[in-house]
Amino acid sequence: MPEKTKSKQLEELVDDIRGCRKCVEKPEKYPLPHEPRPVLQVSATARLCICGQAPGTRVHESGRPFTDPSGDRLRSWMGIDADVFYDAARLAIVPMGFCFPGLDAKGGDLPPRTECRKTWHDHLFAAMPQIELVLVIGQYAQAYHLGKSRQKSLTETVGQWQSYLEAPRSGGVPAVLPLPHPSWRNNSWLKKNPWFESELLPVLRKEVRRLV
Repeated sequence: MPEKTKSKQLEELVDDIRGCRKCVEKPEKYPLPHEPRPVLQVSATARLCICGQAPGTRVHESGRPFTDPSGDRLRSWMGIDADVFYDAARLAIVPMGFCFPGLDAKGGDLPPRTECRKTWHDHLFAAMPQIELVLVIGQYAQAYHLGKSRQKSLTETVGQWQSYLEAPRSGGVPAVLPLPHPSWRNNSWLKKNPWFESELLPVLRKEVRRLV
């Protein structure tokens, strides 16, 4: 597909996503508790994609992905600054839920809305066949991108990162690299799994340099 045509297709798809109100008007379970504000970053040229969970309260307010301490840590893991991170021509960001899902009774974020995945994700990734590597952050993104090859726990899944990264691929399917969420809530996990920083992060940074 010619680059201009591909870009136009993607542009129209993003316009549809930004105007989506399915989780308010025709929700699968309960309506989104606020006005939708889809947050994503895509282009027809980015070869690297980050697929996380869903926007939190700060990202919902800013309308820009990862504008929080988790984003600071993620950029540190990747070895890039904000200028590169927010350059859509080089880096795509596609959360499993495009809108902030709201808070649960304990004040934590609710799971990503399933309407997003079922309505948009297959179409969105089909419109970006140039993506070579997807960084999958957290269980919901890993379930979508790894399917039955996902392990029983996040630790086991991330622990198998090399096999996912080097798995044979065909038909334009991108490579996948699973990561834990960069939240401070995972500080204890990082301490218990020092191999993440010593073995995985150098490979992650090498791949990021190659792709962006």
